[in-house]
Amino acid sequence: MIPFQQDFATALPGMFLDWAADKVPSPRLLRLNRAVADALGLGTPDVRELAGLDLPAAARPVAQAYAGHQFGGFSPRLGDGRALLLGEVRDTDGDLRDIALKGSGRTPFSRGADGKAAIGPVLREYLVAEGMHALGIPTTRALAAIATGEDVERETGMLPGAVLVRVAASHLRVGSFQYLAAQGDEDGVRRLADYAIGRHYPDRAGDYLGFFSDVAAAQARLIAQWMLVGFVHGVMNTDNMTISGETIDYGPCAFMEAYAPGTVFSSIDRQGRYAYGNQPLILGWNLARLAETLLPLIDADEDRAIARVTEVLQAVAGQYQDAWLDGMRDKLGLDGADAGDRQLAEDFLKGIEGADWTMCFRALSAAADDPAALRDLLMDVTALDAWMPRWQARLAPGAALRMNAVNPVYIPRNERVEKALAAAQTGDMAPFEALLAVISDPYTRREGLEAYEGPSSAGSPSYRTFCGT
Repeated sequence: MIPFQQDFATALPGMFLDWAADKVPSPRLLRLNRAVADALGLGTPDVRELAGLDLPAAARPVAQAYAGHQFGGFSPRLGDGRALLLGEVRDTDGDLRDIALKGSGRTPFSRGADGKAAIGPVLREYLVAEGMHALGIPTTRALAAIATGEDVERETGMLPGAVLVRVAASHLRVGSFQYLAAQGDEDGVRRLADYAIGRHYPDRAGDYLGFFSDVAAAQARLIAQWMLVGFVHGVMNTDNMTISGETIDYGPCAFMEAYAPGTVFSSIDRQGRYAYGNQPLILGWNLARLAETLLPLIDADEDRAIARVTEVLQAVAGQYQDAWLDGMRDKLGLDGADAGDRQLAEDFLKGIEGADWTMCFRALSAAADDPAALRDLLMDVTALDAWMPRWQARLAPGAALRMNAVNPVYIPRNERVEKALAAAQTGDMAPFEALLAVISDPYTRREGLEAYEGPSSAGSPSYRTFCGT
């Protein structure tokens, strides 16, 4: 049995409702993430236990409460509408990790939805989260995907149901703080902050401004990493922004193929609020919402508190830009740091607009000796003629090896993802397994996998993703 602890539920009464997963007719393991299971010291867990059924006495399934700004509009009571935290376990490094279900049925927070998940969204989160992990980006991960044996109704018809078992450093979000702050519960915000500090930033005990600064820095690094690989989260609501700095909730997410700052994949983001190029701006906006909840803890004088958090917020853009530029120097293979590197990077991006983001960066190592290796990928073959000599003058010794270590060959490309999910819905997991194996080693080019390198044959501009609810 899984050796659950009840850290969150013990420490934070009022932040959850006790609840149980829906009974399902025939839970069947679609895939166990062996690496995650081993890291948690779990061996091979029982599928019924993983699905939230036949739980040991140490488990205490709860639906977490939180608020959130969704597309700019504030909802004071959101919460886990189709998720349950079963408890925490200590991994083999001694760190506390949440184990939670997604798609386990209605809760008091469901707001009329069925609380279920179809197999497609469950496997999308499994696949993309593993891809992000392999790229070195902080992320929640899937422990298992489980078919439930029942169908769920969606706009496209009846689809086979599934449950995701998700592992996270925690499920604390900006929205967790907003939930208590909206009730005027300053003591509750303090307890939550103390809990978050103890769990994620123990060196900041009693220092709420320092805690906010650490969360801001972690999120700035995370969004920079998203931008460097062309990842579009799709729903950067405050309830989808973790305190730990992990990527969470892979709903209408996708990797950008043709580079365009205005790229949007989510079917519900009609105004482009969470477009690729807007993600750094939303970073600052979301952090400002967290800052608002912490003001009474930072200073009893509101004006002084605002001044202090404003100083931190003003530094966020620079932290993001520094993290992005450091990553871009690696991707371009530059020698050390130079004042002109930002302009060099921005000029490169102008030159590749409309071309495949991932392939252009990967081709740079070959382009150091043969410019045609890059120019052949561009819509305008002369776009980088003036840029190329400037870049070559800044190349570090052995740049190709360095660049190949940070510029992936393989990402979860949209067409491949959709084909894998469509096949899985019919019971064929082979395309999913093949794609998962490819993206789990993204930096090593392998013979016979050329079809996984290129962009979608259908083209990405019309590609749309959905939340799955």
